[in-house]
Amino acid sequence: MILNHTHQWADSMKKWNLELFCIPTAIITLATLLANPVLLICIFLSRSLRQETRYLLVANTLIADMLFLVLNLATVMINSLGVQIPWLACELAITMVVTAYCCAVLTVTLMVIDTFAAVRWPLRYHDFLTPCHTRCLLVGVWILSALYPFTLLIMMKVKEDSPHEKVIYCLAFIFLKEGGICFYFFVAALICTLLILYCYIRLYMVTRTQGIWHNRFSRARVTVLAHGVLLLLYFVPGFVFTLELFMFQKKSMSQDVHVWISTVNCCILMLLPRAFAPYLYGLRYREIADTLMLVLLHRHKRLNQISLS
Repeated sequence: MILNHTHQWADSMKKWNLELFCIPTAIITLATLLANPVLLICIFLSRSLRQETRYLLVANTLIADMLFLVLNLATVMINSLGVQIPWLACELAITMVVTAYCCAVLTVTLMVIDTFAAVRWPLRYHDFLTPCHTRCLLVGVWILSALYPFTLLIMMKVKEDSPHEKVIYCLAFIFLKEGGICFYFFVAALICTLLILYCYIRLYMVTRTQGIWHNRFSRARVTVLAHGVLLLLYFVPGFVFTLELFMFQKKSMSQDVHVWISTVNCCILMLLPRAFAPYLYGLRYREIADTLMLVLLHRHKRLNQISLS
């Protein structure tokens, strides 16, 4: 079944020349991988930044995005080249991609909850969310993100008849069609969406009398707009992927349509939030931008000293 479906998928990819989608995937991935490490260096070099919850959450999002981008690019390139890989390696790659994606979405949700808690309970916020508590929370997020995919992988390995089979396409749908993961994705995304909506609505109700929303281009409005756009970009590909899983199980979608939607989703839509995140979540924080400027100025000063000597 695995070999038949991957060969059918390969025929559809060659029919529409969809291997060319690896080009924008590589460009977006490389551009993001150039920006994310710079922001991570700024956060971890500054003692004040790495002691704050919001910057630790930003750092965790960037790390999860980088892991997702590297694994996704490797999978897309292998699929485009038609290289045969062991099915076990494909399953491990898909499991880690799912883990990284879920971790990023959960961390983004925690960023909204963190903002809500800081505004709603400013006096108790720092006592409750200490750096130690935040790091423990992030470890829990990674464990929660990996729990279901790796449990599913172990369950499938136990009952799999041909674990050493090689495939020419690494397709997430074949691996994720079991275990009700479609329902898991939908429920998890729905819970995160409801939490985010609740926090934003409560934030507006709490702060609407403080005058920060009166100006059309106030910092509060611009921040909410930027975060809203990024949240939309993070969640839409997840809902599209959940719909793909559901349609794949019901066999109600034609092969060519399925291939097109899947290719656009994994090569474009899933990469857009990761390409915008360094700028909408990173450089919008003045402290990160100031730290980046200090690092660049210090490097420039050292280069001048070396050249003069």
